[in-house]
Amino acid sequence: MERYRTYLIRFILLFHCLFLAIVIQAQNPTPFPEGTKRILFLGNSITYAGTYVTDVESYFVAHYPGQSYEFINVGLPSETVSGLSEPNHADGRFPRPDLHERLVRVLDQTKPDVVFACYGMNDGIYLPFDEARFRPYRDGQKWLHAELEKTGAKRIIFLTPPVHDDKNLGTQGYNLTLDNYSEWLLAQRDSLKWEVADIHFPMTHYLEEKRKTDPSFKLANDGVHPGDEGHWLMAKAILNYLGENVANAPNVKSTLSVNPRGEEIRSLIAQRQSIMKDAWLSSTGHKRPEMRQGIPMAEARQRYDELETKIRAAVNGK
Repeated sequence: MERYRTYLIRFILLFHCLFLAIVIQAQNPTPFPEGTKRILFLGNSITYAGTYVTDVESYFVAHYPGQSYEFINVGLPSETVSGLSEPNHADGRFPRPDLHERLVRVLDQTKPDVVFACYGMNDGIYLPFDEARFRPYRDGQKWLHAELEKTGAKRIIFLTPPVHDDKNLGTQGYNLTLDNYSEWLLAQRDSLKWEVADIHFPMTHYLEEKRKTDPSFKLANDGVHPGDEGHWLMAKAILNYLGENVANAPNVKSTLSVNPRGEEIRSLIAQRQSIMKDAWLSSTGHKRPEMRQGIPMAEARQRYDELETKIRAAVNGK
């Protein structure tokens, strides 16, 4: 009898969580246009690391269980949209890869309905602001937006670059260059009617506020690549821009509690993202050496489907 009561309580709790998720979805329609299937993320090593992409995907799987989106991460470490590279980048082993070289192949293979693009961190090549370096960034972003428009993508959302935390100067070093890049990008909301979600200034503000009570606080140990906390700030800025109510969420875990197996769902999504990002990069091709070789796309699609079955089982409490 006691075992039966335990099962009954678990069933009621699970039903309540699923009902709540359905109600939330009904009250807050998905921000992606009708017919959206593939959501593409372009960017550099921060996007390739992909924790913020996993956080965003996990949120949508948990909060919109009736939808089925494929989140595709094709971030490439070291990449720029400006085409610039330091004379001795990577100790002279290779120049920075340029998005111009691979974009056509990426778009031909992924055929995205929605695109997020996050560039800027590498584009100023870690030097003080200079118009000669700023111009190729602006031209590259305009080129990218025009190329994405040609695909017929339903939404194109540019992301300002994350915060840079200089070892000695904090946010008063290279981050000042990124301030300029971010301000220009945000200005395109009005001048060119672009969609731009701001990551840079919320992260900068968060870092500076934390430093007031803990001068040693860092979002990125190397100044560039954020840890899980920084990636959640990125994901939160994106979700806020999309109209999701996550402004007070301290971490992604807190947003997944609408499903009792939210953490399991996120773990499965992280596994899938790890497999697919390398498969996509290998399939679409690039010129950056020292990257992992992805498994063939046919095998990757099979792994994708296997993990999708597990994710859907977790979402539905099976």
